Amino acid sequence: MAPILQMRGITKTFPGVRALDNVTLSVEAGEIHALVGENGAGKSTLMKVLSGVYPHGSYEGEMLFEGQPLRLSGIHDSEARGIIIIHQELALVPLLSIAENIFLGNEITRRGVIDWNETFRRTEGLLAKVGLEESPQARIDTLGVGKQQLVEIAKALSKRVKLLILDEPTAALQETDSRKLLDLLLEFKAQGITSILISHKLNEISRVADRITVLRDGATVAGMDRHEISEARIIRDMVGRDMAHRFPERTPQIGEVLFEVRNWCVHHPAHAERRVIDGAGLTVRRGEVVGIAGLMGAGRTEFAMSLFGRSWGQRISGDARMGGRPADLSTIPAAIRAGLAYVTEDRKALGLVLEETILRNTTLVNLAGVSRRGVIDANRERRVAEDYRRALGTRTPSVFQKVVNLSGGNQQKVVLSKWLFADPQVLILDEPTRGIDVGAKYEIYAIVNQLVEQGRGVILISSEMPELLGMCDRIYVMNKGSFVGELDRAEASQERIMAAILAAETQNAGSV
Repeated sequence: MAPILQMRGITKTFPGVRALDNVTLSVEAGEIHALVGENGAGKSTLMKVLSGVYPHGSYEGEMLFEGQPLRLSGIHDSEARGIIIIHQELALVPLLSIAENIFLGNEITRRGVIDWNETFRRTEGLLAKVGLEESPQARIDTLGVGKQQLVEIAKALSKRVKLLILDEPTAALQETDSRKLLDLLLEFKAQGITSILISHKLNEISRVADRITVLRDGATVAGMDRHEISEARIIRDMVGRDMAHRFPERTPQIGEVLFEVRNWCVHHPAHAERRVIDGAGLTVRRGEVVGIAGLMGAGRTEFAMSLFGRSWGQRISGDARMGGRPADLSTIPAAIRAGLAYVTEDRKALGLVLEETILRNTTLVNLAGVSRRGVIDANRERRVAEDYRRALGTRTPSVFQKVVNLSGGNQQKVVLSKWLFADPQVLILDEPTRGIDVGAKYEIYAIVNQLVEQGRGVILISSEMPELLGMCDRIYVMNKGSFVGELDRAEASQERIMAAILAAETQNAGSV
């Protein structure tokens, strides 16, 4: 097949940083082409060049699309050529309907007035194409993340897409929704639509990609056809070395019970009679990594946030103890004083102040630790931020760099730095490696091991079962707000975790 896209010698420089260095990318018509690399390798920058976010003249090199020069002045130009990008952070308006979102900025009008009948009719056709059984008038905020992702794809189809770029499309999806989305890409391929897939989930790439291009440090380092694809080779090309083990080795040294929760109940904010968390209980020992497994919607994040003082007006009851003593977890400041810390699954919205520096984000939770008589000691603050930058291996030229400019893995290290400076006894990690490449994941895992070797406890919430099985000493299984199983490391497996979930589902169905 002839290339639909050719990018030659693409070089993009920011002040003090060469983000792309003579990158070459060739995508054939009708294929699914995977673009992989560590966080900071240049994938997103390259796609911003391709989609016109960085206009012609702001970079060196040339692009050809369908054999014609591609010189874009903005994203409207790329969309007019049929090049549509779907970012990891979905660009939907929550309070508008599906139909309004799909045709936002591209409204169907008759004599200057929106033709709603035609809008809804076309929306129904687009939703049928992506397999989404929802009313065109349904509001976006009533849909789950998986369905919202399908709305984004339907929106792309409304613009007569020729080249669809998906940036981490399954990062926030559970396994079933991820599989559906990948099946949809294969259907688009059969229809002649070309796709570029950016993903850190190597099993998904191996399943659907026809070819792969690997970027490292802003340069093209490898390309491979489907018959050459293997996870081991992808990892080697991405990180520049072999990684025989995905998880760093650790010899557990587990001590006495550090943190304990009994009969924890959280009521729904709008329906007080309904329990979001129902009688949950767990223990965490010193030096122990405790996992929480469950499908999306099981209540894992709600449980974690309720422990950390986020109630949203909900009624919460139960007993919590830290080091054998009652722990006040009624508010976030109280939870921090009790020795608890929570690394949110949404680091950009809830974990960081993106427009602030690494320095300010690092000390934000514990300003008293860098202050004298109520005044921040700038030298002390800088030393603390520098110490954590070095200790966690955050890749940045300066602690005065804004965190918005960091890769996902380095942003996550800043979140961890912030909470480590608060000196917690127990750290709750909610999807700590979501959207992070395999090399950065390993570094995060090493940090977790260091924490428990210091005698702290870690609660690890993850949708990736291999991560739970590779890191945890014990795993609790959650379903519909309750713990329905507890497995030691030796007996834990994906099959046993799923069996516990399915048994609970069957029991719930029988009790209805």
